[in-house]
Amino acid sequence: MKRKYKAYVKLNLLSLFFIAVSFISITLAWFAYSGISTVSTEVDIKAWNIEFMQDTKVVSNQIVINLDDVYPGMETSLEEIVIHNLGDSDAVLNYEVQSARFFNENVDVENQNLDDVLSHSFPFHVNIALKDRYVKAKDGESKFSVSISWPLDSLRDDLDSLWGNRAYTFEQEELAKKSEDPNYVPKKTIQIVISLKAEQYIESDEAPDLRYNFGDMLLYDVVLNKPCDTISDTCLRMFVIDRDNKKKDETVTLVPDILRTYPTGEYGNYESLLNEATSNWSVQTRSLTIEDMLSVISFDIYKSYLKRDTLSDVIIGKVYLTERMNEMIAKSKDYNGYFIYNSDKFPYLASNKCYWVNSDYSADKAFAFVKDAETAKLFGEIKTNSCSVLPVVTLNKMDLDSSTVV
Repeated sequence: MKRKYKAYVKLNLLSLFFIAVSFISITLAWFAYSGISTVSTEVDIKAWNIEFMQDTKVVSNQIVINLDDVYPGMETSLEEIVIHNLGDSDAVLNYEVQSARFFNENVDVENQNLDDVLSHSFPFHVNIALKDRYVKAKDGESKFSVSISWPLDSLRDDLDSLWGNRAYTFEQEELAKKSEDPNYVPKKTIQIVISLKAEQYIESDEAPDLRYNFGDMLLYDVVLNKPCDTISDTCLRMFVIDRDNKKKDETVTLVPDILRTYPTGEYGNYESLLNEATSNWSVQTRSLTIEDMLSVISFDIYKSYLKRDTLSDVIIGKVYLTERMNEMIAKSKDYNGYFIYNSDKFPYLASNKCYWVNSDYSADKAFAFVKDAETAKLFGEIKTNSCSVLPVVTLNKMDLDSSTVV
């Protein structure tokens, strides 16, 4: 692509703004339910009060992202909305991209894989995430995030050229309209409209299981195969790694406390090391894979990224599709790359000691992870070096009914 057609667009953080405060964010809605006593009928009133905050301001649930200047090599931008449930009922959260326009091209927002499209199908990456899909009554909190980035060298010259030419054509057309009509207001280069939704939690098969939210901790005795109350050699802390565990799901997937001592050895002895680690456990276990790791760390759409020699860092983004997962893994292998993530955000997958991941990186290397200051690294480690193993545990929810999620 000729240099003069390269799209150099700067992201103006002030261009991310919120429309007038809507009823869902600051207006009290009321839900009534009846309870019949032996002497009279009582009607209890539940307050519905979901509040959306950006910094210290109450904002609307209708979010408009206007991008005027986005350019290759731009610093990743992050906007966050904190969602507070001040009401009396648990709430389920969701979001909907109502429209998306890049230059003069409208994105098909009905695409069931829209998150993947926005994250990976353009040279610039738009990633959207909800920390928790629900907020508990009275004091519940979640976070909604949008990150925008454009790597300097995406290795997709075809996409850079395509969107660079579209950006140039769009800019010229808007300037011509402004020249013909001084009152004409030029369209923003990119515009995305997102609606945040909060609805009263109603139990159903498809509803999120409030007991097992991503990252939650619980105590479980891996030998007695039952919940426990006090940490011991067999009563371990367990961390939920399911991204969206639903009421209909019969099991939940967890990793045990990484602060324990686990067997250490060469990668070639992985299975024997895993068997040694779980020899007296009664729970169902399996090995930790690269897919497990990426599913977890990609949850962070700002500080989890792929690093490669001589290339720009790339936000991992949404990798819930198998094809996209395989593509991201291949990118790390093909360019001697590795993944970086925030060790404070995922402490159950961060240790000063190296841990094997049961997935090959190359003929002589396997994936492993280790903590490095405030970050952790998922990389290719020589198979003859020594690292520990960390089991993945699958528990039946029926066995967890009496456990407490912290």
